[in-house]
Amino acid sequence: MRIYTRSGDDGKTSLVFGRRIGKDSLRVDTYGTIDETNSAVGAAVALLRGRSAGNWGDVIAALERVQRELFDVGRELATPEEKREGSFVTDQHVLGLEKNIDRWEEQLPPLTRFILPGGDPAAAMLHLARTICRRAERRVVALAQEEPVADSVCRYLNRLSDFLFVAARVVNHRLGVQEPAVDFQQG
Repeated sequence: MRIYTRSGDDGKTSLVFGRRIGKDSLRVDTYGTIDETNSAVGAAVALLRGRSAGNWGDVIAALERVQRELFDVGRELATPEEKREGSFVTDQHVLGLEKNIDRWEEQLPPLTRFILPGGDPAAAMLHLARTICRRAERRVVALAQEEPVADSVCRYLNRLSDFLFVAARVVNHRLGVQEPAVDFQQG
């Protein structure tokens, strides 16, 4: 398969099933932001895989599952509504995220203050993925005002940002890295 096709040289791209739209359209911007989220999650996975210490199997497996699910989100957004039969993103995807959040929160100390994104590099990358995911969610909300978008997509992205926040906390906690706190008294 050839990587370059030259079909996008005119500033247009094809949706699934071939309809051509501008690369600057809100739909393309939205699924591009999903792709950015996926890349940031992948970078966090790479950082965790590069660790010699710690058991990251459950975290890596959950993050890799999220990466596959983000492809479903992108496929949902890249497929014209008239060509879709149901949604590629379901409430089961949302429930899977919630189960991970609940399981991991049992391992964490209670959150009693605002924390700054950071700590270990893998945790910091998960925080970056979370903020990109929030931007994707905002794009989905804007897109849904113009075109039909499955409600499950917004629910999934909303829960995914929570999942990524908790995953970052898990990484810092397992490594014994103090989560940087917001000091509202500091000037």
